[in-house]
Amino acid sequence: MRTLISDTQLNRRGGRIVYRIVLTLVVVTFTLVFLGPLYWLVTGGLKSTREVLQNPPTLFPAQIHTDTYREAWSQLRMGRLLFNTLYYAFGALALQLVFDVAAAYALSKLRPVLGRAILGMMLATLMIPAAVLIVPQYLTVLDLPLLHVNLINTPWAIWLPTVANAFNIFLLKRFFDSIPEELMAAAAIDGATPLRALWSIVLPMSRPILGVVSIFAVVNVWKDFLWPMLVEPDPARQPLNIGINSLSLGVSQNVIIAALAIASAPTIVFFLIFQRNIMAGLTSGSLKG
Repeated sequence: MRTLISDTQLNRRGGRIVYRIVLTLVVVTFTLVFLGPLYWLVTGGLKSTREVLQNPPTLFPAQIHTDTYREAWSQLRMGRLLFNTLYYAFGALALQLVFDVAAAYALSKLRPVLGRAILGMMLATLMIPAAVLIVPQYLTVLDLPLLHVNLINTPWAIWLPTVANAFNIFLLKRFFDSIPEELMAAAAIDGATPLRALWSIVLPMSRPILGVVSIFAVVNVWKDFLWPMLVEPDPARQPLNIGINSLSLGVSQNVIIAALAIASAPTIVFFLIFQRNIMAGLTSGSLKG
């Protein structure tokens, strides 16, 4: 918005007033749009069942019911579901860091034959809607090729489809490209193998982007709904999103809303804490130097 008004107009008293009014309106509007659903989520868990279902809805709870959150934690087994989600999320994170870093390092520094073609085909997969891949992925985990193992109702059914993440590989490769070739050449002269150079030079310099990839990996598993619902039919093994849906039969509406608020809280807090790391990691490899 700052670029839509010239410095001459901004130096005038009337121009400054109009600019500040418009800027305030835009900021407030976008804040309400983004925070509005979160507000309804949190306050819905504080209302009674009757108040949640009434139409038109109330803006503030007529009477605050904090016990709803305790009921949601116990009735929907939130502790167990939270443990399952963390188990799946950090398992997927570990596998992604191993395989995606290796792929990005090979494409960036080792430069195999047809490396650019391989990267182009990987990036092309980002254009394919995730829903289109559900059936082939399900058939794959139902009967794993070569091994002929059924991975349904095991953590591997969630972990394996997340390993080859084209977006994370692209982010890592872009960052690795910004690491000076002189450092790699000096390591090679000192007798370091490519694996030693990765461990001693590339990874210590890549902490910002590794943090970003880690956050994306955890959040993607945390928010996924359709895939875990297909491959984890056992309620005892399900993550938060699916577990709440499976155990919600016969549970009051306000208790379900409170459970959803509890499930959303960790990712929101996680983002608020690490938002600077996310922004820094996304731009850290954009310029070579």
